[in-house]
This record gives sequence, C-alpha cells and structure tokens, in this order.
Amino acid sequence: MSNVKLVDLSQEIYNGMPVFPLHQKTFIFQNKTHEESKKEVGFEFATYNLLINEHGPTHTDAIYEFDPNGKKLDEMSLEYFYGPSICLDVSHVSPDDYITAGDLENALQRSGQVLEKGDIVLLYTGHYDRAYGTDEWLTRYAGLDIEACRWLGEKGVVNIGVDAPAPDNPKDPNFSAHLICRQYEMSHIENLCNLDQIAGKRFLYFGLPLKIRQGTGSPIRAVAVFLE
Repeated sequence: MSNVKLVDLSQEIYNGMPVFPLHQKTFIFQNKTHEESKKEVGFEFATYNLLINEHGPTHTDAIYEFDPNGKKLDEMSLEYFYGPSICLDVSHVSPDDYITAGDLENALQRSGQVLEKGDIVLLYTGHYDRAYGTDEWLTRYAGLDIEACRWLGEKGVVNIGVDAPAPDNPKDPNFSAHLICRQYEMSHIENLCNLDQIAGKRFLYFGLPLKIRQGTGSPIRAVAVFLE
C-alpha cells in the first residue's frame, strides 16, 4: 500500500461546531467511564453518546433531502458516494458572487483534466480556509448559479462537493443549486475541507454514508485516494 496516498477531506466533529441554523446542534457526552463500567461489569471500557444531525458535519445529501419524490439514503446506489472525481479550483470567485458555468469551464481547462459522465466534482472555493470558525462561515460564501449547476448536470456529474455549508450562495432565496440538482438527480457533499490539497487533480473519492434507514443524509469520512 506504499503507493496509495489519502487526503482527508472531513471536518472534525466536536461540541459547539458550526451547524446550519435549522439543524440540531452537535452534542458529544459521556455514556460510560472506565471506572463505571469496571464497577458494573468487571471490565473497564469507555463510550460516548452522539446527538447529531444528518447534515451537521461533513456529510452527503440524499436526493430526498431536496426532492420529496427522490430516493432516500438507503435507496441510493453507492456509486453516488465513491468513484472517479476531479476537484475544480474556483477560489478566485468572491464570496459575494456566484460561480458561473464559465468559471467551471475555465477551471476545468486550467486543470488539464477531462470531465467524464459519472464523475464526482468537488469545488474548491477557499471558504473553509478563509472563514471556518468565524461568523461568516454560515452566512457569506460563493455558490453555484443556475447555469453552472445545469452545466454539471449536462456533463453527467452524479455528485457535487463543496468546502462550504451548501452549493448555493446564501443570498439565493430560491436555493437554485438544490433545484437544478433535483432536476438532474445529483447529490451534494457539504462541509468539506482541505480541497486546496487536491485542486486541479483527478483522484478516487470515497465518502460513504452511514446506512440510515430512510435517511435524508449522513455524516461521512470523505477522502481523496491517489495511486502514486
């Protein structure tokens, strides 16, 4: 395995982490201490409880999350969550603007890569590096406009990932990226990080969800795999 390199694209999960305002906040608390379990069963072990939203940390969305007639998590093919991928660098786009189809075309050309049907596309916006842990994390970031998202759909992309809370610009009241993804049955990966390390590259992406019955989404451990 010495020729395999992994890049971790997942945020840390912790008490007080930033979560979209409409979602359950993340809580991690003690279930059993070593001392308690040794006293109760004669063997020491420690466990914690997690109270967490499906869409809290780095996560993937089921189509059902934004389409009442779409597939739920346990109904979706695993091909949504792993496969050949590229990361396009659109970090030059202002957090106050929209990512356009032209921005995507130019980023693809700069990368020297070819976008194939069935690919997963990650978008390096620079938002995690710029704003994580600040008041702007949830309120000010670039997002796809309608034509940009349609451009991805027409290319046959199955999943879009961003280093931001959503693929939409938070100023967009229509959630345009979500609406176009509904049309093309594209899924989302949100709250990624470390995309600067893979921008402009092709790799194998893995972001497998928990097998949540009727789930609308799931926290994931997202990684980019390179064979060197």
